[in-house]
Amino acid sequence: MANEQRVPLRLGSTAPNFQAQTSNGPIDFHEFIGDSWAVLFSHPDDFTPICTTELGAFAKLEPEFARLGVKLIGLSANTVDSHHVWIKDIDEVTGSNLTFPIIADADRKVAYLYDMLDYDDITNVDQKGLPFTVRTVFVIDPKKKIRLTLAYPASTGRNTAEILRVVQALQTTDKKGVTTPINWLPGDDVVVPPTVSTEDAKKKFGEIREVKPYLRFTNVGKD
Repeated sequence: MANEQRVPLRLGSTAPNFQAQTSNGPIDFHEFIGDSWAVLFSHPDDFTPICTTELGAFAKLEPEFARLGVKLIGLSANTVDSHHVWIKDIDEVTGSNLTFPIIADADRKVAYLYDMLDYDDITNVDQKGLPFTVRTVFVIDPKKKIRLTLAYPASTGRNTAEILRVVQALQTTDKKGVTTPINWLPGDDVVVPPTVSTEDAKKKFGEIREVKPYLRFTNVGKD
């Protein structure tokens, strides 16, 4: 697998398609996404402490992602049978009701395709010496374009609220033609892109707050 051709993935790249078995049955990834957004995220191993807390947190936020038209799908280097047993643990420990699919990637096919592997930490390997996946996140839009990537080491849990926030920011950018400043949350002021004149911005958005000629704020509400 390491010798298979793999095009480097960048923001704006088309998310590679693949077929895989999941805890919810077989999927074709692009068909799974359909006309929705998707968050594809990997974790190192089933029945591990940090991963258990993460999957429970994602499951609890799934209704919020669904409201935004986002499908969640996890991945780890384990079998479908392992996933089914582990999901019971996740729900028991975290009080969640996990329904989204978890990809079974014991042969690392998808992990290699998406460069989700830990190549440097020689302790992060399975019994066969194959590297486990790190905590990678891909946000993919309905056109199957990669819009955001995040990667965390195995030792550090993610922030599910941040992943939800960046999806909201990306969707606001697409719908409203604006950009979002540091720590932005829905309902906060947004930034008028430099490519839009102040005159045109006033016509489009109404009130504009100009801090500097290159830093202009407006508000587009929460939707």
